[in-house]
Amino acid sequence: MITNSQSGTNIVEVAEGIYRINTPMDIPGTSFSFNQYLVPDEQPLLFHTGPRGMFPLVREAVDRVLPSSSLRWVSFSHVEADESGSLNEWLAVAPEAQPLCGSIAAMVSVTDLADRAPRALADGETLNLGRHTVQWFDAPHLPHGWETGFLGEVSTATLFCGDLFTQPGRGEVALTESDILGPSEAFRGQLDYYSHTRNARPLIEKLAAFNPTTLAVMHGSAWKGDGAGLLRSLGQALGV
Repeated sequence: MITNSQSGTNIVEVAEGIYRINTPMDIPGTSFSFNQYLVPDEQPLLFHTGPRGMFPLVREAVDRVLPSSSLRWVSFSHVEADESGSLNEWLAVAPEAQPLCGSIAAMVSVTDLADRAPRALADGETLNLGRHTVQWFDAPHLPHGWETGFLGEVSTATLFCGDLFTQPGRGEVALTESDILGPSEAFRGQLDYYSHTRNARPLIEKLAAFNPTTLAVMHGSAWKGDGAGLLRSLGQALGV
């Protein structure tokens, strides 16, 4: 569903009760896209906020599914403009909302940056939203940022995997079963944004043990298939 004809912002259900909000963008030399994920539930959750300048577009898309004011949790993988840049704008329009992040992010950044105190999740901790349950996985420096972590939604086996499989392009296909590792590795080869942490192998294995069947990617198409296998293939590409 196109929610803004001028920007091309659109929203599509990619797993049961999980919606990808996508905004394509042309940048010098290529095209790119920014995704957020909405989980409407008794306690609605938004994963990734989008940059501040994109807030009106993302809010417009959220409002097609539920009132933005009803959001309860605003979550993200790590502190970065496209991940959490409009956090306070969301807190302003949703009076019951709190940031939802890992304990490191809460300690070093979010408690100070956010206009409302965060709910910090420990590694492996779960939070029930109603029909959905999310689980936090600490993943420091994978791909970057000490505070990095990921959420998994248990009932749909969806992993909100942030920057792990960043693909160039406008992300026209909301959910694919085609190769995303090749395009994401080619893009990383041009601008390597990974920290290459020595802990990459055990962190990837931890994520693979969740056995995701949907990978909710931040840039490009979300992916459906053997997520554990694809994560391990990413590890091989990283040489870990």
